[in-house]
Amino acid sequence: MSTIEQASKRLEELRKAGVDMPWARDPEVATLSPAQPAALAGALQDVTPAPAPLAAPRHRVDIDFAALRDACYLVPDAPRSRLLDEFRGVKRPLLANAQGSKTAEPVDRGNLIMITSSLPGEGKTYTSINLAMSMAMEMNHSVLLVDADATRMAAAQRLGITGRRRGLIDLLLDPALDLSEVELATNVDKLTFLPVGTQNERATEIFSSQAMAAFLNRLAAHQMDRIVIFDCPPLLPSAEARALAPQMGQIVLVVHAGKTHQGSVQQSLAILEESPIVMTLLNQSRTPSASSPYGYYAY
Repeated sequence: MSTIEQASKRLEELRKAGVDMPWARDPEVATLSPAQPAALAGALQDVTPAPAPLAAPRHRVDIDFAALRDACYLVPDAPRSRLLDEFRGVKRPLLANAQGSKTAEPVDRGNLIMITSSLPGEGKTYTSINLAMSMAMEMNHSVLLVDADATRMAAAQRLGITGRRRGLIDLLLDPALDLSEVELATNVDKLTFLPVGTQNERATEIFSSQAMAAFLNRLAAHQMDRIVIFDCPPLLPSAEARALAPQMGQIVLVVHAGKTHQGSVQQSLAILEESPIVMTLLNQSRTPSASSPYGYYAY
């Protein structure tokens, strides 16, 4: 089959699939001639095929809203509060990077957002859950919260999700396992949860594997309709966080006001210096008029 015939066949397939092809709207352009194959081939190369759809989760859990509310977390349908407004401010630049804005194109893999800190106890899991809750309130996309802390597995505990469950590590180790079999639908509209899964001493190597790279590539392909938030271990004591950082589109480094030493922050930022976008988030910054013990500011 000649180049022209191949291009013509591909063009017809795209038309039947409903792909918008502005170069083919002009009748003169739509009729192929020997002078056109090179231009048409270039145009066809620019058409990005739609990613394979993700299957719906097969299992569901209920998040314990009462426990979250008592622990000062965001919950659906809560009245407007300072905390709610603060996370609205935190999420806006992250969403703009992931989905683009009037003045900028989307950041590559911008929907893959890593939440970490320098050391334990700075509020990374608190931030991850609240950010996921806030983003799930958006109208145009879904949110997947991934527990990527293989040591503490704090996200599941905070959400009230109990029992041993397969999750991220199992998915990476078993090629026959599909995301839909371990991802959990929740009682928060448009929010799903992926547990860390079965504990494994080789978590660092697993997170550095080709299986993880392929999994992240699959998630990144859905950048326009799905935000993925990874609750990761602290950077300084954890090799897993360092393995994941280069594969993320955006990183939020949580810093505990009045607690985290400047040297620790500088060391963490040095580790992340090759990452495309790194934002710091100041946790528990108090002001004289604070109605909440939490204050969050993204830089």
